[in-house]
Amino acid sequence: MNEQELSQRLTVVGNAVPKGARLADIGSDHAYLPVALMLAGKISYAVCGEVVKGPFHSAQKQVAKSGLNNQIVVRLADGLAAIEAADEIDTITIAGMGGTLIASILEDGKINGQLSGKERLVLQPNVGEQNVRRWLQKEGYEILTESILAENDKIYEVIVAKKTAVKKELSPIEIFFGPHLLAEKNSVFLKKWRQEQQALEKVLGQLQKAKVVPEKKVNEIKQELAWIKEALTC
Repeated sequence: MNEQELSQRLTVVGNAVPKGARLADIGSDHAYLPVALMLAGKISYAVCGEVVKGPFHSAQKQVAKSGLNNQIVVRLADGLAAIEAADEIDTITIAGMGGTLIASILEDGKINGQLSGKERLVLQPNVGEQNVRRWLQKEGYEILTESILAENDKIYEVIVAKKTAVKKELSPIEIFFGPHLLAEKNSVFLKKWRQEQQALEKVLGQLQKAKVVPEKKVNEIKQELAWIKEALTC
């Protein structure tokens, strides 16, 4: 297995991992990412964290099959509890989960002392990207780069962040779209938000037909639609 055999989504995540990193891959699912990066000579050490026994055993088998038991440790643990101080982790990847769950994992890791604040975070939420950006801003992380890609009829975003001495405030629009993605507006970004516009317009129409119209939700959707229309026309 090599880096080229990763899915496009995981390849983008892997590209954001620094050379020589000591990596913690949380929710590792077969350990595909750490194994590929280790075989490519990109990382020096890795921890694979899995909270479910099935994927945990799959990750163990993948690491053993690749002959990497001395360089990659697989642990059955919830979130960042997979990380131990002796690991000296400097990069954390969390991919393929909802944004709310990713933010919760990071918050728990911070509270429990597994997240020092010195790590580079490479995060790939399947949905709820705004929740990830809100947590990063609240905790003083700067979003260094963002990527958006389409694979197998799904659109994914990858957010790379590091804590900085000077807190950078994002506007509500930047949290909604992603500051770098909004600045670039590539074809995948435009496709995503055209789809979101159609979906929100449908939901708005249904809400406005309700016997009791939920005004707060209606206004929220109208605001989001106004942002989307502006982003798509500018």
